Amino acid sequence: MWPFFVFVAKEKVKKEGKSSYGAADITVLEGLEAVRRRPGMYIGTTGPDGLHHLVWEIFDNSRDEAMGGFADDVEVVLLPHAIVRVADNGRGIPVDIHKQTKVSALETVMTTLHAGGKFGGEGYKVSGGLHGVGAAVVNALSTWLFAEVHRDGGAFSQEYALGKKKAAVKKLSGSKLHGTVISFSPDPQIFTGGINFDFDKIVAHLREQAYLVKGMRISIIDARRSEAKMPRPGEVLYIRDQLRDCPSQSFYFEGGLRSLISFTNRNQKPIHKNIFYVEKEVEGVGVEIALQYVDDIAARVLPFANNIYTTEGGTHVTGFKGALTRTLNAYARKSGALKENEENFTGEDVLEGLAAVVSVKLREIQFEGQTKGKLGSVEARGAVDTVLSENLGVFLEEHPEDARAIMGKVALALKARKAAKAAKDSVLRKGAMEGFGLPGKLADCQSKEPSESELFIVEGDSAGGSAKQGRDRRIQAILPLRGKILNVERARLDKMLASQSVKDLILGLGTAIGDIFDISKLRYHKIILATDADVDGAHIRTLLLTLFFRHFKPIVEGGYLFIAQPPLYKIKKGKEVLYAYSDEEKNAFIGKDAQIEEDTAFDPEAATAHSDDSAEDEIAADTKSKTQKVSIQRYKGLGEMNPDELWETTMNPNNRVLKLVTIEDAQDADRIFDILMGEDVSSRKSFIQSNAKLAHLDI
Repeated sequence: MWPFFVFVAKEKVKKEGKSSYGAADITVLEGLEAVRRRPGMYIGTTGPDGLHHLVWEIFDNSRDEAMGGFADDVEVVLLPHAIVRVADNGRGIPVDIHKQTKVSALETVMTTLHAGGKFGGEGYKVSGGLHGVGAAVVNALSTWLFAEVHRDGGAFSQEYALGKKKAAVKKLSGSKLHGTVISFSPDPQIFTGGINFDFDKIVAHLREQAYLVKGMRISIIDARRSEAKMPRPGEVLYIRDQLRDCPSQSFYFEGGLRSLISFTNRNQKPIHKNIFYVEKEVEGVGVEIALQYVDDIAARVLPFANNIYTTEGGTHVTGFKGALTRTLNAYARKSGALKENEENFTGEDVLEGLAAVVSVKLREIQFEGQTKGKLGSVEARGAVDTVLSENLGVFLEEHPEDARAIMGKVALALKARKAAKAAKDSVLRKGAMEGFGLPGKLADCQSKEPSESELFIVEGDSAGGSAKQGRDRRIQAILPLRGKILNVERARLDKMLASQSVKDLILGLGTAIGDIFDISKLRYHKIILATDADVDGAHIRTLLLTLFFRHFKPIVEGGYLFIAQPPLYKIKKGKEVLYAYSDEEKNAFIGKDAQIEEDTAFDPEAATAHSDDSAEDEIAADTKSKTQKVSIQRYKGLGEMNPDELWETTMNPNNRVLKLVTIEDAQDADRIFDILMGEDVSSRKSFIQSNAKLAHLDI
């Protein structure tokens, strides 16, 4: 295997056409230069996620101290000048001379990849870090990093720049404290999008960690707008008392995963009272599981491995799903919830409406990649399977009312699955018989190559007519939807497929839906939501986004979903015409001295090209020579534009503006859709009241 620090240079070709490849073509990167050359290999991306990953890496070291029982208080502070300070009251990083590197263990940890206390020995029995690269990677990607250690009766420090030490470790003073403080400032040359930490994102992540480590206090303070300065090294671990006027959050949970389930279900209606919970160890693997069913159709399974959120699941999730399905089927047969002639529950049935947290802790852990998105440790599957199988059945026997509610929920899911399958088969079969599966309203494009094909989903026949006339027929397809589509947040698949608009969209996309969804059959790699710039248009767009998030999430995750940005105004100033996409653009074009002369309806020629809903204002704008009349038309809908205008402003790839729809935080997105599109009116009212000041109203 190639060493991690070796990169193969680009092949050189001699004049005679033969390749030259020798020792001179091998580049050896010293120290942490490999991290700076290829940061994505270590933190996934140099965008916002990678920037926040630096915070997670340093925090994880403090959290691992708490997991081992050596710390119980972690403080994270965002300071001015893009500085992050993380402090804990753990044992402190060792500072004595390392036998192999001949320098301080602190310097070794901070400047050497694959060096740490998590490879063996008794330093850590369980930890989230396994590669020993976290602190060193943060150091390499920071313009400045300062490590402060309190241990063995003294305070020690070392300063670094771009991963290299500025001086040897020095003893600052005597100290009765114990713990580690790491302060760092990310390198803007690496994170070119800006050093902009999202306080809410950090709070959400660290709140989750507080649930996972019972008895650990976590404080997060946003002091970026304060005049706070770094404290004198060697004097204090925590600075929260100096920052009492700054925005802050603090978390401490004794309930652990039970508390996390309650928090996850705070906007839901549980169908049974008692939360199932178990914590046991099987052959060296610690397993902790909590679950509760709610009156919903979505499943929310949060998997963790050594307190790392594994976004892509892994072996622990596989073991959980298998044991859950088998145990509920066994109880259903025993209790009579399933008759002898009835088919078993499937994995899909038992997951509907389930909120669960699956947490495993392993001494030797295997992730797939440094960003730890998927657990690969084989032993986790068997351990989770054993623990859940042995304890869930006992829970159902001891809580008969809860068991009846769960059986009823899963049985209803089974019936709904059968109904949905029948409806789905009917839709797809009917579609295949009527024009190769394409809906009648779809004006398809000529190209059959998905990578260049675009689908515009527009609101109503009027906009559809303009879009069909103005489009590039070779690569652009148009699908007009009639009115507001069904709110699918709580609708089962059979009810969804009764909606003509939803059926048309499914057939147009080509991917099918549900368990037979296939992203490789997507017919267009740009799906563009083009709705009107009014309240109704925003509502329709939200309904469509709900549909894509709940049932076509791979389309969103693949970067195929966009929102069109049609102009708000058409402005005529003399012979000059401009389309403005915001009030700021409009005002800049008109000029600050412009005054309203009179409000009039637009001229008869415009009336023949646009709907009656449109209006124009004529205003005067001062120029050097004379006053010119400026005509402003405010577009409310795409149907008001003639085909040429729609093409030039909204559809032409050379001129248009598209917004890419992404999922930055799947859990938070799930919560927002629950609140805004679900049935909990009180939560929606509270959300609206809390965020009313952020709304942009067009009155």
